[in-house]
Amino acid sequence: MMTTLRANVRRTGIPTARPWWRGIPWRRIIAFALIVPLAASFFLPFYWMVISSLKTKDEVFAWPVVWWPEKFLWQNYVEAWNSSFFTRFYLNTFGLTVLRLQGTLLSCTTVAYAFSRLRTPLKGLIFTCLLATLMLPQQVTLIPTFIIWYHLGFLDTYWPLVLPSFFGSAYHVFLLRQFLLTIPDQLGEAAKIDGATEWGILWRIYLPLCKPALAVVAIFTFQWSWGDFFSPLIYLTSVQKMPIAYGLFLFRGQAQYGGVSYWHYIMAMSTVMTIPPIILFFSAQKFFIQGIVMTGIKG
Repeated sequence: MMTTLRANVRRTGIPTARPWWRGIPWRRIIAFALIVPLAASFFLPFYWMVISSLKTKDEVFAWPVVWWPEKFLWQNYVEAWNSSFFTRFYLNTFGLTVLRLQGTLLSCTTVAYAFSRLRTPLKGLIFTCLLATLMLPQQVTLIPTFIIWYHLGFLDTYWPLVLPSFFGSAYHVFLLRQFLLTIPDQLGEAAKIDGATEWGILWRIYLPLCKPALAVVAIFTFQWSWGDFFSPLIYLTSVQKMPIAYGLFLFRGQAQYGGVSYWHYIMAMSTVMTIPPIILFFSAQKFFIQGIVMTGIKG
């Protein structure tokens, strides 16, 4: 009977009354219902850090919770910055990050190009051994590496922190190799016909095309180096050579008086520490997403 009714409606042209729930975009509503709480759970700690940096000492642990202070105390940043060697810590971190970034991009790019384009004996076996090093935890190689740097006399210097980045990273080599495999071989072959060398092909043809993958490697390296706490703790002993991550740990002990921690100062310096990675991520977000998507297309 429903079929007969629909046929009559089509012949007469009389519109039928649709149920009210048919026009509601249920998929979009369900997606927002899942995304909004998840995004709020990630944003809440960052909001608490920033808003606590602008509170008084009593408002940080006040009950009920003070979600919006009556007055923003911007002088907390100035007082916290001047209370320790944060200028020195910041410059140390910036210098270490720039050197590590340069070493990682230079070494990993050349090694990835060799694995993706050059024909060498046992290339597959060597690449498998390279990937196998990803399974080794850092704690396993920590003591042998420390002994090597100790006998070289490089303890309490920046060499153990900077020099390993110029020897490549297995994960970043794999990431760049996968991206280079998506680029047609005809580009390099045409350049060879024109007389270009392997270095010329790499720097003039493939590197401009690898901007998305290089952005991914740069962001990962910057975030790891900027927040590195473990490596300076092992190899450095002078306080003035420490990066900002370790300086923030020292500041926590300095900010205690009478058993009370001045968490508004600690939150202020934590906010300052997170600003450069956030700026880098949003400035390179387009290349970052594109690089993540394209690195796994071709194996």
